[in-house]
Amino acid sequence: MAELYRPDTNLPRVPDDVNVAQFMLDEIHEARPDRNDTPCLLENNSGRPVHLSELKERTYGLANGLSRKYSLGEKDIAMLVSPNHIDYPVALWAIHRLGGIVSCSNPQFTADELVYQLKVVKVTVIIAHSAVLTTVLSAAQSAGVPSDCIILLDEYVPQGFPRIPTVADLIADGLKQEQVFFERHLDVGEGKEKIALLCWSSGTTGNPKAVAISHYAFIANILQMAVHQQVDKPESLRDSRTYRPGDVVLGVLPFYHAAGITICLHLTIFCSMTLVVVPKYDFTDMLNSIARHRITHLILVPPQAIAFCKNLFILKKYDLSTIKFILIGAAPVSQEVQENMCSLFPAAQIGQAYGMTEMTTTIAMVSPTQKRGLLGSGGRLLPGVEARVLKADGSLAVYGEPGELVVRGPAVALGYFHNEKATREIFIDGWVHTGDEVILTQDQEVFVFDRLKELIKVRGFQVAPAELEGCLLSHPDVADSCVIGFPDAYNGELPLAYVVLSQEATVRMERNCKELESTRASIAKHVADRKARYKHLKAGIQFIDSIPKNGSGKILRRILRDHAKRTLPQEMIRARL
Repeated sequence: MAELYRPDTNLPRVPDDVNVAQFMLDEIHEARPDRNDTPCLLENNSGRPVHLSELKERTYGLANGLSRKYSLGEKDIAMLVSPNHIDYPVALWAIHRLGGIVSCSNPQFTADELVYQLKVVKVTVIIAHSAVLTTVLSAAQSAGVPSDCIILLDEYVPQGFPRIPTVADLIADGLKQEQVFFERHLDVGEGKEKIALLCWSSGTTGNPKAVAISHYAFIANILQMAVHQQVDKPESLRDSRTYRPGDVVLGVLPFYHAAGITICLHLTIFCSMTLVVVPKYDFTDMLNSIARHRITHLILVPPQAIAFCKNLFILKKYDLSTIKFILIGAAPVSQEVQENMCSLFPAAQIGQAYGMTEMTTTIAMVSPTQKRGLLGSGGRLLPGVEARVLKADGSLAVYGEPGELVVRGPAVALGYFHNEKATREIFIDGWVHTGDEVILTQDQEVFVFDRLKELIKVRGFQVAPAELEGCLLSHPDVADSCVIGFPDAYNGELPLAYVVLSQEATVRMERNCKELESTRASIAKHVADRKARYKHLKAGIQFIDSIPKNGSGKILRRILRDHAKRTLPQEMIRARL
């Protein structure tokens, strides 16, 4: 019986006596390739390069400035609320130099959502971008955080606001004044318990929870991915498509998200590559950036991959020939989308990554030995990850049998910050229960079907929403979709589809209202022709302007479930209940 899955590749030394800043800026690790004069970062709009020496200097200056002005030190928590910015890692590492903790928050949040986080983590300072200053000031006032504890990450102070200290001000002050802070190396083993980051879970089924990630776990996940991508091997022994010094990554994935901060930001810099920092995602702007900076690596979430597949005409206007590696992660992507991406970029290595914040970020990733990740696979288990698959009856699955994935490894988080009850439900005897239904193969491939809580049960048959969503996206009139289960007295549940129409289909309907029902019928038939009867959209198809998603592209199905209860005819709901 295949009770335990464990990759053969050995994990290199994971230091447990340094913080993340020391590991990234100071540590000479045997797995890190030589950077030479390759810049770490590149500003998207200006093209300004930022080298490792500048990152070190600015991080030191900010740490000294924060210590002088705010007496920031051990265990103080700083909330970072910003879109991607060239000084995002500087702010992060400066807090770590001082022994503090960073809470990474979504800049798209409302004041009420930020208040919730502020009350959970009890921050000392907030470092915010000017674009969200109004929201942050409102949230700070409601949560009792003094306004003089707010710092601007950028240098633009909107009109009508009082003068607010900026990161640039603090760096300048810190560099010209005598050092007032003491930076210590951690005791042996201390990195395993000391919190580095509070990354918020997606909240797809309720309020977000702050996942406490230790310095050791964060560093371990970087090394797991680096070794998986053969960064530690001589270039002559590595495939030309894998991570190599001098490659250029498009940094469009948000840094506040676990995948953005780990895969996009830290892994790129550790591997001696250059990250082009993009403040905000826009599809056309992204294409311009790819062509202008000769991007080699794309790290995408499913909506961005879908945008490539749905905008073929636009793609022809840009030179995308430099792309040699595409990784899709943060949420499952359908086989149809993955196939389309392979057709669009025939020379590139394309695959998926799978993970969760409770394991820092990444559990599995496409292997560098595969030009194409297997369709539907979230990748192969990373070095150091141990996995089991639990069937519904609690027994252990063998290869190819479905069940819940449970994992453990060096990158496991410490738990949920100030939430012991939730921690006990997910972190059990050293194992993390993912809540995902998967199949594992003998080659360590992880095939993820869906969240167990989101599976639709039709007369006892399980229907994965992601499967139907992938089918819907292959219809020419569908730009985006979400499928949920709708209560039914006879069947238990029936699939209900929410569909965002393409621009062309929307124009047709505006010209002729009869197009609405014919399009609905065409979409329903498209699914019926391709899927088993119990997977048909018997609860109907609802058209909607946009699918609600969190920052990483995960669909917020609970919002649409609530929408269905509120908006569908009451007699329909009563009949089905």
